[in-house]
Amino acid sequence: MTFKFIVLLLFTVFAMGSRAQTSPLPADTILQKAFNKARLEHKKVFVIFHASWCGWCRKMDAAMNDPACKPFFDANYIVEHLTILESKDKKHLENPGAENLFKKYAPADSGIPFWLIYDANGTLVADAKMPDGSNAGCPATVNEVTHLIRTLKASSSIDEKTSKIIFERFRKNEPVKQ
Repeated sequence: MTFKFIVLLLFTVFAMGSRAQTSPLPADTILQKAFNKARLEHKKVFVIFHASWCGWCRKMDAAMNDPACKPFFDANYIVEHLTILESKDKKHLENPGAENLFKKYAPADSGIPFWLIYDANGTLVADAKMPDGSNAGCPATVNEVTHLIRTLKASSSIDEKTSKIIFERFRKNEPVKQ
């Protein structure tokens, strides 16, 4: 009887522990770690606001992680994601403080993804805000991708060959018109 009780108790403790959720780190903690790493590695910090339900956020990640683009982003940026705008049942995934940061920089009524580029000291260098005030989001149109390339030129030492590769990859995100 005692052996069965101990086994049951251990099973219960294990099951409860495996379900325990860890809270996401606050946005300021993530950013501070990224700035510290960026200073050590002589890089900028590329912050992407996203959510688990966001298809365009997944497209942004896929483009940045494409084997043709990833070496450039890895060499020049510390890329961090901040989770915001989750559905009620997934609010626990959000990074505390991230939504306030998003609201500080994103255009009114902006969707996600929205991105910011900081230098290693935390100074904002560029963002997804287009010249017309809209959000480039996951760049797909010629104007959006041109804006991305312009921000990469302002925050890194990108060459023309790499600019063209990134331009072509991000253009694949534009939906095909029927």
